[in-house]
Amino acid sequence: MRRREFIAVLGSAAAMGSPLAAFAQQGERPRRVGVLMSADANDPEMQLLTAALMQGLQEAGWAVGRNLRVDQRNSAGDAQRLRKDAQELIALGSEVIVAGIGPTTSILQQLTQTVPVVFAQTIDPVGNGFIERISRPAGNITGFTQFEYVLSAKWLELLKEVAPALARVGVIRELAGGAGGIGQWAVIAAAASPLNVELTPINLRAGEVTERVAVTERVAAEVARAANGGLIVTVSSLAVTHRDLIVSLAARHRLPAVYPYRFFVEAGGLMSYGANLVTNYRLAGRYVDRILKGEKPADLPVQAPTKYELAINLKTAKALGLTVPPTLLARADEVIE
Repeated sequence: MRRREFIAVLGSAAAMGSPLAAFAQQGERPRRVGVLMSADANDPEMQLLTAALMQGLQEAGWAVGRNLRVDQRNSAGDAQRLRKDAQELIALGSEVIVAGIGPTTSILQQLTQTVPVVFAQTIDPVGNGFIERISRPAGNITGFTQFEYVLSAKWLELLKEVAPALARVGVIRELAGGAGGIGQWAVIAAAASPLNVELTPINLRAGEVTERVAVTERVAAEVARAANGGLIVTVSSLAVTHRDLIVSLAARHRLPAVYPYRFFVEAGGLMSYGANLVTNYRLAGRYVDRILKGEKPADLPVQAPTKYELAINLKTAKALGLTVPPTLLARADEVIE
């Protein structure tokens, strides 16, 4: 799906959390849904995902202002604020809470074992302890994953394909990412040895933004000083929050980089490979519908993406002096020229 398909529903997403969206028609009690996001409310990509969630709800017959009230909270990467937001959504009486990227699901699991939670883009829900089994989650949490760990190796393979001389790669990861961060690193490390690539971790930490930015810039510069360097950006909420900084660092240091989401490529990044999160959020809306109609999260299997998309920015490749192989271009789902 592309952005033009969601122009009509972006208005609905923007209305979420506003006082006017809170009132149902007289005589009809609206159902209450919470949305917990760790990104910035003004981030257009997050607005797009929220719009996809709303589309899924609308397809099932729900409408804000008629039979539905939606309260959304966005913490913009602030861990303390995220916890407060989660506590507030629970206190407001949310009947279901949709969890976005980052530690949102983990925070909700710590705070409630009764309010149903639908995650829209988590990683390894069994390894993280969110659920017992993919087929039968067995608790109050279910939802949609964004990839299997094996995909992390694909990022390194793609870099090596577009830059065959690649010898050293900085891996941007979030240390507070739990099992997700550890799992991504482990798979990339296992793939690096056969490809004769040395890895350098670039750790994003929660805390002061200025300190976080300084550390990222310093390590990226170290990777760039060695010949034939590159970057892999793993899945993390902090990487999404600071994506403009990361893309600009790659360009400044002339580092070929691969990212987990297409919007990095749209912002000037070289390549991305990952799931279409718009689909995840739309389907999360359908799970919310099923729970509101009486089904239990424990009985709704966790679902994984059925397709991953490759996006390539040829303008960026040219700026880096790279020639993208025709075989790689042929496999791309989107090419930005």
